[in-house]
Amino acid sequence: MHIKIYFQNNPLFLCDDIDEAITPYVHHDDAVFVDEFSTPAIKSMLHEMRQKEVHAGILYHTNLDELKKAVWKKFTIVLAAGGVVADQHRNILLIHRKGKWDLPKGKLDKKESLEVCAIREVKEETGLKEVRLIESLITTYHVYDESGKHILKETHWYLMHADGKQSLHPQTEEQIDEIKWVKPSVLKEYLDNSYPLVRDVLSEAGLVKQLH
Repeated sequence: MHIKIYFQNNPLFLCDDIDEAITPYVHHDDAVFVDEFSTPAIKSMLHEMRQKEVHAGILYHTNLDELKKAVWKKFTIVLAAGGVVADQHRNILLIHRKGKWDLPKGKLDKKESLEVCAIREVKEETGLKEVRLIESLITTYHVYDESGKHILKETHWYLMHADGKQSLHPQTEEQIDEIKWVKPSVLKEYLDNSYPLVRDVLSEAGLVKQLH
């Protein structure tokens, strides 16, 4: 099994086995492999993942839960939730934020469930009034720095349905400048200007083949 954490667009795999998703990275010159479980080794890997010349990392330990706990201690954890919204024609709702095509998501409020957060954020960011949650999809992880803190955002994704005839209103205060229903047949064109994490989520939803 493995957990994938994105540092910008570059994956760090925490794993207890070298599975088929990780194998292609093992012998890359721009990938770092560490199989030592210690605080210095983990700190060194997290440092390496921030270097421009490093495009992937593999941190191996026989106990994945133990490895996850050790890595999580190095970050402030932020919980978030979001949605893959499909209409009656299986078109997918994408938002354009900061020059990239993305999916609606946002941080969890206090005492809020992940499901409620996902629906609230989808409605706030897109202007949709009626959204129905169908099922849980995948949990993704990415790292960023904010106010001097190292943040690890844990985002829980859900498949949702909404009528495509509803009005759309981008939440401009969140730097969203466009929203679009996209046909599955042309989805790849938009994903070429997106994030690997978004492709992972859509792949889990069965809407697109792995593109990386």
